Order: sequence, then structure tokens, then C-alpha cells
Amino acid sequence: MKIALINENSQAAKNAMIEKALRKVVEPMGHEVYNYGMYAADDEAQLTYVQNGILAAVLLNSGAADYVVTGCGTGEGAMLALNSFPGVICGHIEDALDAYTFAQINDGNAIALPFAKGFGWGGDLNLEYIFEKLLCEESGGGYPKERAVPEKANKKILDEVKSETYQDIVTILEKLNKSHHELVKGALSTEGFGKYFYDNCKCDRIREAVEQILG
Repeated sequence: MKIALINENSQAAKNAMIEKALRKVVEPMGHEVYNYGMYAADDEAQLTYVQNGILAAVLLNSGAADYVVTGCGTGEGAMLALNSFPGVICGHIEDALDAYTFAQINDGNAIALPFAKGFGWGGDLNLEYIFEKLLCEESGGGYPKERAVPEKANKKILDEVKSETYQDIVTILEKLNKSHHELVKGALSTEGFGKYFYDNCKCDRIREAVEQILG
């Protein structure tokens, strides 16, 4: 599984520490980590949590990433931004129990973490515990196990509802490019995006939309 790490500007200084914890846990499981930045607070390309949502949606819908790990100060803004887009189910995760139940019950493809609120001594260990429980079993298995059948049915219904209530990502990108060009262009202009997106993108329509936005 390709896991993308995305940091917005307020918590960019923690990027290396988050990446280290993520790699420590998931690479022995056979997963790949792609760090899309921001790498430091003074990066030329500055991401807001809204832009985290745009970038995450492009990566997930194009197949360039299978899972996104992101966040902001509280994690709330990033969670809301990611869930504004089709093809994204993002959970707000504060601890290992949140991670496990979100994976098993909601079977999402992104998490938003609070990288400032409550992030004190042992914050790096908490991240490791979160990543371990997030990926320790195949996602969507249900919890408790006797609730697995209705939970899987509800997840299927949610996917069907979202397919009706959301426009497709290419249409959204085209509209955003007209109304908020600098916002969407900035979200796709990080150093990490240039490094990883084009080699991993599996959707020609999204690739073309991205190329049009970036000129």
C-alpha cells in the first residue's frame, strides 16, 4: 500500500518526526511511505489544511496513494477538508483505540491527526501506537466482530450515498481552478508532489487536469 504523508504549514516542523514514526511502523508491514511535505515551516510551497484536502483527494482518486496520513493543530480542520471531497473517508484520530475502531468500523482511507493539541511528551510514541493499530489488521473487518455484517453494509451504503452527493474529482478541480486558481495550484506545487505524483498516478483524466492547473 502506498501511504502519503501530508503536513500543513502550522505543523510542518514536525514532518520529519512524523515520517520517522510512520516509516518505523509501516515499512516492516510491507507498505511504502511517500512524504509530500511540507518538510519545514519555511518551505517555498505553503499548505493550509484546506489545501491538504485538495492534495489528498487528488492522490487518492488518481491512485497515486492508497492511504493519506495528515493533520493540523487540532486535526479537525484537516478532517473536514478531506471529507469535503469524493473518494475520501477521513477519520479524526487521537489515540490507538480511535485508529483501530476507525479502520475496522469505518474502513476509511485517510486520517487526520492533532499535531499540536495534546501533543506533548511521548507524542512520537502515541503516533507509533496509532499507526500500529490502524494497520494491524485488514481494514473493514468490523468491531466488535459480531457487528461486522451490519457495519460492512453501512459502509457500502455510505459509499453509495457519497457517489450521489459528490461531483467527480475532475469536475471539482476544473471548477476550483476557475474560482480559486492559486489555492488549488498551491496545493499541487509542493516538492513532494513533483517527486511522486506523476510516477504513481493511475488516472489519465486526473493527470491531465493537474497538468492544466499547473500549466
